Amino acid sequence: MVTPGRRTRSAVSALPEPPAQWHRVLTLLSAVSLFIGTRSVWSTAASHKVVVAAVISVCYASILVCGVLALVVRRARSLARVDLGVLVTAVVLVLCAWAVYHQGGDEAVLTTQAAREIAAGRPVYGRPWPWLFGHGTVALTPTVYGGYDFTYGYPPLAPLLTAPLLWLGHGGAPATATATGALLVGAVALWRMLPAPWRPAATMVCLGFSFLPMYGRQGYPAILALALLLPAVVRWPRTGRGGVLGRAGVARAVCLGAACAAQQLSWFVVPFLLAGIYAVRRGELGPRAAAGVVLRIAGVAVTVWLLINAYFLAQQPAAWLKGIALPLTQGAVLHGQGLIGVSLYLTDGSDRLDWYGHASLLLAVGLLAVFVLFVRRLGPAATVLPWCAFFLATRSQDGYYLMMTPLWLASAVTAPLPEFAGAWQPRPRVLAGPRRHRARVAAAVLVLLPALASATAAATGTPPLRMRVTAARHDRATAVTLMTVRVTNTGDSALSPHFTLTTGQGMDPYWIVAAGPRTLPAHGTARYELRPPKGTFRLPRPSVRIRLRAFTADPQTLSSADVGSALRTSAERR
Repeated sequence: MVTPGRRTRSAVSALPEPPAQWHRVLTLLSAVSLFIGTRSVWSTAASHKVVVAAVISVCYASILVCGVLALVVRRARSLARVDLGVLVTAVVLVLCAWAVYHQGGDEAVLTTQAAREIAAGRPVYGRPWPWLFGHGTVALTPTVYGGYDFTYGYPPLAPLLTAPLLWLGHGGAPATATATGALLVGAVALWRMLPAPWRPAATMVCLGFSFLPMYGRQGYPAILALALLLPAVVRWPRTGRGGVLGRAGVARAVCLGAACAAQQLSWFVVPFLLAGIYAVRRGELGPRAAAGVVLRIAGVAVTVWLLINAYFLAQQPAAWLKGIALPLTQGAVLHGQGLIGVSLYLTDGSDRLDWYGHASLLLAVGLLAVFVLFVRRLGPAATVLPWCAFFLATRSQDGYYLMMTPLWLASAVTAPLPEFAGAWQPRPRVLAGPRRHRARVAAAVLVLLPALASATAAATGTPPLRMRVTAARHDRATAVTLMTVRVTNTGDSALSPHFTLTTGQGMDPYWIVAAGPRTLPAHGTARYELRPPKGTFRLPRPSVRIRLRAFTADPQTLSSADVGSALRTSAERR
């Protein structure tokens, strides 16, 4: 008979190591993130897609079980299995959400139409499709020229991949399927490539909180670009180690080229990655070998990019070039959460809107220069710094940041500071002398100063037009059918204004100029009669701010005036 006793030291040491507590917390948070946005999908599915609602209910149970297991399992391998369960649950929830909401928005409808044109052998770029816009969820993109952009303005990879899915139906469903599928593939790939304890973070950032899945269901081509950038970013400082690209390096270069052929946001991160790779490889191999590595990466990426674009480049070179550059040149009106809010909401406008664009470009160049100068410190931020430039841009939507956040995670986990310890940093004599600390700070400030000066110039501009409502016609107390405005041009340039009324953060369609000059001369005054684009404008509740806005294209300016009081007073006198 064996009497149980105390465990020996060897028996205790043979027990598997328990998972780290922070790993448990990450797993728990990844499960919790799946609750966000799920109820609204379930509520909609319960009314007309009962099977989908039932699957979502099972996913709720899975989240609860995974939450319990994350806190009680005793082995790291068991917790890894829980992580896999959370990932599978997230994938199922994303598919359920797509099954309920798959018609998409303007991005999806445009991409699907481009895919139809490709399938029919017709040109894609430079072709307006106005019938797609102005109804349902398909929003218009107003420009400072007084019109709207009805053309496709993205590289061709997304419609090429959407074309085989056109059988899914009308609307934007094929494009949303492409984007959602790309997101799922990218999320699973990132989950697989990260070290096991960090995998819950991939599930959380890519599929949790309903953020990125929502953009996928809207059919954003940027989601496809994100999925292609993820393999290129994971362990990117190791690309070309020893002077050899290898299969992994070639694969990263292929993904970079394909991402650049999917959406223009990729164009902004590539220079930072190439500069970082050059710095790391130069510290290891010297300048010539490092340049060779970067040139081979760039060569593979450009080749892939050209292969994807070749058909469109040969078919209509000028229209293709104009189309893929459209987001940079279309002159879309101000929109977003960045510095442009000063001119949109805090002041009455600016006569120097162009300087927002200049500031954004200068900040991108300045941040790249700072990155090169201090790559040993800033290396891990290579996937975050590019998006800072958009805070100063005329189109500064938070989606530019949100959609690329998985790249932040990939770099944080797989490109830590020690990877850049031996990276080359340019050190002119002035930056290496006895006062090098102050000199380096001054150098960083100097390269960023032009961007700050441009942003200041844009934000402190004054509205060139002074506007006042002199009369309004109503067909009932809360509906305006005609508005008469007295406009004075206080600037030194003739301006051609385009008018709209806004009651929130977006831009409503332009009003029709029923009477008034097309161009208002410098220091001139004129009377404009404006009609709502839909015949009537319904006055909102008194607490809502109503702003009359006038955009001009040459130069780009914005003038605003609060007209809510005048319109409501006119309605009361009716």
